[in-house]
Amino acid sequence: MAKIATAGNKGEAVRSDCYLALELTDSGGLEIELQSKVSTLYGNDIRELLHKSLKYFGISNARMQVEDSGALPFVLMARLEAAVKELLETDLELLPEMLSQNSYSSTKDRYRRTRMYLPGNTPKLMINAGIHSPDGIILDLEDSVAQNKKKEARYLVRNALRALDFYGAERMVRINQIPSGLADLDFIVPHYVNLILVPKCESPAQVEQVNDRINSIRKVRKIDYPIYLMPIIESALGVINAYEIATAADNVVALAVGLEDFTADIGTQRTNEGRESYLARCQIVLAARAAGKQPIDSVFSDVNDMEALEKVVQESKALGFDGMGCIHPRQIKVIHDNFAPDEEEIKKAQKIVAAFHEAQEKGLGVVSLGSKMIDPPVVKRAQHILQMAKTGGNGK
Repeated sequence: MAKIATAGNKGEAVRSDCYLALELTDSGGLEIELQSKVSTLYGNDIRELLHKSLKYFGISNARMQVEDSGALPFVLMARLEAAVKELLETDLELLPEMLSQNSYSSTKDRYRRTRMYLPGNTPKLMINAGIHSPDGIILDLEDSVAQNKKKEARYLVRNALRALDFYGAERMVRINQIPSGLADLDFIVPHYVNLILVPKCESPAQVEQVNDRINSIRKVRKIDYPIYLMPIIESALGVINAYEIATAADNVVALAVGLEDFTADIGTQRTNEGRESYLARCQIVLAARAAGKQPIDSVFSDVNDMEALEKVVQESKALGFDGMGCIHPRQIKVIHDNFAPDEEEIKKAQKIVAAFHEAQEKGLGVVSLGSKMIDPPVVKRAQHILQMAKTGGNGK
């Protein structure tokens, strides 16, 4: 009996996606049966794309059933390639054209107040994510993707990195837990990913494994743009080893904490008050600051309670975090507003920076404000606060 490969999603709730079933045959040419909600407008274009794509893989005889729910070309291409590679061994990649605006690099110290998680196998949530202006957009290959969809999600995330407009947001991908996540890197490193999140990180060795694979891909694909890492600490062992993880490599720019898995690991329940994770969060901040990296707090899972979110963000800032994760666009403004400097912070920063400039003009090697000595990191922090205030907290 001939093998049939399937890919994609179908059902009443599915949007901007497709489901296809592909069977290779010995004769009869290419038979494409298409059901599409946009068939009247785009049916011929969809058939032409699928036909050309099959020919690209050297397939001349096949039967394919397609249920289209408004999938964009990069989605159709990803689904078809995933199905083809279940049936054929080939190194060919069916890549959409890379948007010129997507080939930008990031920096170590850019704002990372918000990083918005998007399921890596759900294209409808990806398409317009950038218009909400998060600091970073995470295409997630880990917890949000069902185990039997992991492989095909890689093709979709790869194509999304190439074909979607991120509107200047940092282009992030959360890979799967090491070691399986190492295979994800082949799909994202060559396509201008800015930052890779390493989930459930518990040791410096895992960071080194990721970098070894990145460097191997760099060499083969001749890649020269920076790729940063954000290990996510999600266990008691990870917290204990946080400083070693933060200092494992120069391209580690931030440490994040994942509280859902952390609280499960220590055998308790997560609460809005956060008493059960207070010590761990403090340790993450201390480890990150000691290593000169950004501490990033966990997501807040109740997308409807903005009042509780505001309190959590204010506490997060008070503990020393630079940002949080989010799982819904409506959380972004609340997080940005509450991480922005308040009037008292701005006035204090202005005094520090003024004292710094005065010391420079006088040729003094020491900066003082009243009777207090001001260290260089304090000046740098003050300058950062003023920059955030100047840009409304929206500087990239």
